[in-house]
Amino acid sequence: MSGPAKITIGELSRRTGCKVETVRYYERIGLMPSASRSAGRYRLYGDEDVRRLAFIRRARALGFAVPDVRALLTLARDPRAVPCTEARELAAAHLGAVRAKIADLRAMERLLDEAVTRCEAGSEPCCPVIETLAEAAPAGGKPLSNSVERVRHRRR
Repeated sequence: MSGPAKITIGELSRRTGCKVETVRYYERIGLMPSASRSAGRYRLYGDEDVRRLAFIRRARALGFAVPDVRALLTLARDPRAVPCTEARELAAAHLGAVRAKIADLRAMERLLDEAVTRCEAGSEPCCPVIETLAEAAPAGGKPLSNSVERVRHRRR
Protein backbone atom coordinates (compact mmCIF):
# COMPACT_ATOMS: atom_id res chain seq x y z
CA MET A 1 0.00 0.00 0.00
CA SER A 2 1.48 3.39 -0.93
CA GLY A 3 0.93 6.63 0.96
CA PRO A 4 -0.25 7.09 4.53
CA ALA A 5 -2.53 4.45 6.04
CA LYS A 6 -6.19 5.34 5.90
CA ILE A 7 -8.77 4.29 8.47
CA THR A 8 -12.56 4.29 8.48
CA ILE A 9 -14.74 6.51 10.63
CA GLY A 10 -15.40 3.55 12.94
CA GLU A 11 -11.68 3.08 13.55
CA LEU A 12 -11.23 6.83 14.04
CA SER A 13 -14.02 6.69 16.59
CA ARG A 14 -12.39 3.76 18.39
CA ARG A 15 -8.94 5.39 18.48
CA THR A 16 -10.19 8.72 19.82
CA GLY A 17 -13.20 7.68 21.89
CA CYS A 18 -15.33 10.09 19.90
CA LYS A 19 -18.70 8.87 18.63
CA VAL A 20 -19.18 8.48 14.89
CA GLU A 21 -22.07 10.96 14.85
CA THR A 22 -19.88 13.50 16.63
CA VAL A 23 -17.15 13.06 13.99
CA ARG A 24 -19.73 13.72 11.28
CA TYR A 25 -21.00 16.76 13.19
CA TYR A 26 -17.44 18.14 13.52
CA GLU A 27 -17.04 17.71 9.75
CA ARG A 28 -20.33 19.53 9.09
CA ILE A 29 -19.33 22.52 11.23
CA GLY A 30 -15.76 22.61 9.90
CA LEU A 31 -13.79 21.56 12.97
CA MET A 32 -12.69 18.47 11.04
CA PRO A 33 -11.85 18.68 7.35
CA SER A 34 -14.04 16.75 4.95
CA ALA A 35 -12.74 13.21 4.79
CA SER A 36 -11.48 11.67 1.61
CA ARG A 37 -13.65 8.84 0.30
CA SER A 38 -12.96 5.30 -0.76
CA ALA A 39 -14.25 3.88 -4.04
CA GLY A 40 -17.20 2.59 -1.99
CA ARG A 41 -17.82 6.15 -0.63
CA TYR A 42 -16.62 5.32 2.89
CA ARG A 43 -14.95 8.17 4.75
CA LEU A 44 -11.20 7.66 5.15
CA TYR A 45 -8.95 9.32 7.71
CA GLY A 46 -5.22 9.57 8.31
CA ASP A 47 -2.94 10.07 11.29
CA GLU A 48 -3.36 13.86 11.17
CA ASP A 49 -7.12 13.43 11.46
CA VAL A 50 -6.63 11.20 14.50
CA ARG A 51 -4.42 13.86 16.14
CA ARG A 52 -6.84 16.67 15.25
CA LEU A 53 -9.87 14.82 16.58
CA ALA A 54 -8.01 13.91 19.78
CA PHE A 55 -7.15 17.61 20.21
CA ILE A 56 -10.79 18.61 19.65
CA ARG A 57 -12.03 15.94 22.04
CA ARG A 58 -9.63 17.02 24.81
CA ALA A 59 -10.56 20.68 24.35
CA ARG A 60 -14.28 19.84 24.47
CA ALA A 61 -13.75 17.61 27.52
CA LEU A 62 -12.19 20.61 29.24
CA GLY A 63 -15.33 22.56 28.41
CA PHE A 64 -14.08 24.80 25.64
CA ALA A 65 -16.90 26.01 23.40
CA VAL A 66 -16.79 25.19 19.69
CA PRO A 67 -15.68 28.72 18.67
CA ASP A 68 -12.80 28.53 21.16
CA VAL A 69 -11.80 25.08 19.89
CA ARG A 70 -11.83 26.49 16.36
CA ALA A 71 -9.56 29.35 17.50
CA LEU A 72 -7.20 26.94 19.28
CA LEU A 73 -7.02 24.76 16.18
CA THR A 74 -6.11 27.81 14.12
CA LEU A 75 -3.37 28.70 16.60
CA ALA A 76 -2.04 25.12 16.62
CA ARG A 77 -1.99 24.90 12.81
CA ASP A 78 1.06 27.11 12.29
CA PRO A 79 4.07 25.61 14.09
CA ARG A 80 6.18 28.68 13.28
CA ALA A 81 3.82 31.04 15.06
CA VAL A 82 4.01 31.52 18.80
CA PRO A 83 0.34 31.11 19.74
CA CYS A 84 0.95 30.92 23.48
CA THR A 85 -0.35 34.42 24.23
CA GLU A 86 -3.60 33.92 22.37
CA ALA A 87 -4.04 30.37 23.68
CA ARG A 88 -3.38 31.61 27.21
CA GLU A 89 -6.02 34.33 26.82
CA LEU A 90 -8.59 31.79 25.64
CA ALA A 91 -7.70 29.40 28.46
CA ALA A 92 -7.74 32.18 31.08
CA ALA A 93 -11.19 33.33 29.97
CA HIS A 94 -12.43 29.75 30.08
CA LEU A 95 -10.87 29.24 33.51
CA GLY A 96 -12.78 32.27 34.77
CA ALA A 97 -16.03 30.77 33.47
CA VAL A 98 -15.22 27.41 35.07
CA ARG A 99 -14.52 29.10 38.41
CA ALA A 100 -17.84 30.97 38.19
CA LYS A 101 -19.65 27.67 37.55
CA ILE A 102 -17.88 26.10 40.52
CA ALA A 103 -19.00 29.01 42.71
CA ASP A 104 -22.58 28.54 41.48
CA LEU A 105 -22.40 24.81 42.18
CA ARG A 106 -21.10 25.45 45.70
CA ALA A 107 -23.94 27.89 46.29
CA MET A 108 -26.43 25.30 45.03
CA GLU A 109 -24.87 22.72 47.31
CA ARG A 110 -25.23 24.99 50.34
CA LEU A 111 -28.83 25.79 49.48
CA LEU A 112 -29.78 22.14 48.97
CA ASP A 113 -27.84 21.05 52.05
CA GLU A 114 -29.75 23.51 54.21
CA ALA A 115 -33.10 22.42 52.74
CA VAL A 116 -32.33 18.73 53.31
CA THR A 117 -31.06 19.39 56.83
CA ARG A 118 -34.18 21.40 57.70
CA CYS A 119 -36.31 18.63 56.22
CA GLU A 120 -34.55 15.96 58.33
CA ALA A 121 -35.41 17.88 61.48
CA GLY A 122 -39.08 17.28 60.75
CA SER A 123 -40.18 20.24 62.83
CA GLU A 124 -41.05 22.57 59.98
CA PRO A 125 -44.76 23.23 59.29
CA CYS A 126 -44.06 23.13 55.52
CA CYS A 127 -41.60 21.00 53.57
CA PRO A 128 -38.30 22.93 53.43
CA VAL A 129 -37.31 21.31 50.14
CA ILE A 130 -40.56 22.38 48.44
CA GLU A 131 -40.30 25.81 50.06
CA THR A 132 -36.72 26.23 48.84
CA LEU A 133 -37.67 25.24 45.31
CA ALA A 134 -40.64 27.61 45.32
CA GLU A 135 -38.44 30.48 46.56
CA ALA A 136 -35.78 29.70 43.97
CA ALA A 137 -38.12 29.93 41.00
CA PRO A 138 -39.23 33.55 40.48
CA ALA A 139 -40.11 34.35 36.87
CA GLY A 140 -37.36 36.01 34.89
CA GLY A 141 -34.89 36.48 37.74
CA LYS A 142 -31.66 34.86 38.77
CA PRO A 143 -33.10 32.55 41.39
CA LEU A 144 -29.90 30.99 42.66
CA SER A 145 -28.21 34.16 43.78
CA ASN A 146 -31.37 35.43 45.52
CA SER A 147 -31.91 32.12 47.32
CA VAL A 148 -28.26 31.89 48.27
CA GLU A 149 -28.43 35.35 49.79
CA ARG A 150 -31.41 34.20 51.92
CA VAL A 151 -29.40 31.17 53.06
CA ARG A 152 -26.47 33.38 54.02
CA HIS A 153 -28.73 35.72 56.02
CA ARG A 154 -30.34 32.79 57.87
CA ARG A 155 -26.92 31.42 58.89
CA ARG A 156 -25.69 34.72 60.37
